[in-house]
Amino acid sequence: MELNEKIYVAWHRWLVWSAIVRRLQVLWYSNIIYRTYPELDLLDYESTKKFFEEEKPKYVFLAAAKVWGIVSNNTYPAEHIYDNLQIQNNVVHCAYLNNVKKLILLGSSCIYPRECPQPIKEEYLLTWPLEKTNEPYAIAKIAWIKLCQSYNRQYWTNYISCMPTNLYGPNDNFDPVRSHVFPALIRKFHEAKINNLPSVTLWWDGSPYREFLHVDDMADACIFMMNHFNPTTEQNEKWEIYLNVWTWEDSTIKELAEKMKRIIWYEWKIQRDTSKPNWTPRKLLDVSKLIELWWRYQIGLDEGIRSVYERFLDNIKHSLWK
Repeated sequence: MELNEKIYVAWHRWLVWSAIVRRLQVLWYSNIIYRTYPELDLLDYESTKKFFEEEKPKYVFLAAAKVWGIVSNNTYPAEHIYDNLQIQNNVVHCAYLNNVKKLILLGSSCIYPRECPQPIKEEYLLTWPLEKTNEPYAIAKIAWIKLCQSYNRQYWTNYISCMPTNLYGPNDNFDPVRSHVFPALIRKFHEAKINNLPSVTLWWDGSPYREFLHVDDMADACIFMMNHFNPTTEQNEKWEIYLNVWTWEDSTIKELAEKMKRIIWYEWKIQRDTSKPNWTPRKLLDVSKLIELWWRYQIGLDEGIRSVYERFLDNIKHSLWK
């Protein structure tokens, strides 16, 4: 990407894409465009079409999606599959019609089968059944990959995808129902601490393994891939247009909770609600392909927990998370 070329970052106030805007600005990209949700509804094709026709971006970063965590996946499966399919279809097709040079879509590690060899390689996609609790969301994300592959194959576009681990960082969602495990635990431990509660309860028995990547590292990986990852697109041949983005270092939910307990200075017990399911036992992605391109994460988990908790406390001071 040239520093003055027009770059569209979809839904820039959200976790990942606010990080991408920050990273682009640090790297001196000067022509970044974005719209808030009220200004541009990507679910609406005519609005999306008009935006692309007027702005003519040359590069697009897309992670505009409904991403609300396990409880929401189970409660609103129809919205998760419909909204995500609608957004991707509108943006990808309008990018094609308006000659976008390159587009990157953010996927999710949930695209891979529930029972999958570890670490998970990109080629394991669609080899075994998915985890049922987030199947609608996972299918929408798989469709993103296949949509990019199909446009590349038929129209010789340059659309790629990246599959990250669990993300956390500034602008995360700390809502008790709609948040993922990392921000949910931060909030649980903080509220237990200030209210002097005798315990914090985990949903699982603590045994599932998960890996966590700071959103600033994810943003750096996205820009790196935009500049350095160009898969071949030969007709009638299977090629990969997506890469795993990971730290290659995971821990159990119990170990994560113990780290948070120590860093937040919560003194009491951690209990486990074993009536809740464990979901996917492990999701350790193989990132050897990305490492071969000479990219590696920078922010460790302990440092990340401290920075997120400090940001959480700042938000409370400004009445954002009461």
